[in-house]
Amino acid sequence: MNTARGAAFSVGLTGGIGCGKSTVAELFASLGATIVDTDAIAHSLTAPLGAAMPAILAEFGPDFATPDGALDRARMRSLVFADAGARGRLEAILHPRIRDATAAAAAIATGPYVVYAVPLLIESGTWAERVSRVLAVDCSEDTQVARVMQRSGLSADQVRAIMATQVTRAQRLAAADDVIDNDDGLEALFPQVKRLHERYLALSM
Repeated sequence: MNTARGAAFSVGLTGGIGCGKSTVAELFASLGATIVDTDAIAHSLTAPLGAAMPAILAEFGPDFATPDGALDRARMRSLVFADAGARGRLEAILHPRIRDATAAAAAIATGPYVVYAVPLLIESGTWAERVSRVLAVDCSEDTQVARVMQRSGLSADQVRAIMATQVTRAQRLAAADDVIDNDDGLEALFPQVKRLHERYLALSM
């Protein structure tokens, strides 16, 4: 366990697209943990009148806003997948704001420990150093593809292209302190979450 960040115990929850991070986060929340979801924060920053929108439009131009003033996610997604430089420019705008918002949310947490839900925790290079333990939600790549196709209507090739921008399954597992297997559905998921919750309660005391 990493103890470099003082007394507050925290968990970094991550996993590849379609692995079920959100479901796992909801289960931890149902047991009393405080969830800080960086995806939700990013969406609020890029919603109509979101705090990041002026900087994004100044950097990328007005064509990247929807009529109501939110980020045109489909247009931006197409750009950053094709252009690593554009991805870096977007991250330079979003990441400091996400970092500040997560710190503010954690400061008012009421649960016994904080779970930071961070899709690109391993990829970021810094998040793993900011949490007490890294928890990866894992499933087979075929399961990932099938889930994302079902929920998003993307093709298998499109899903695999997104997966290719993330660390490999092996790299994610190697970086994790704890792993939850999510190949077998909700009934198999909750006992794993409950077991880890009890462990995290003990570690947070």
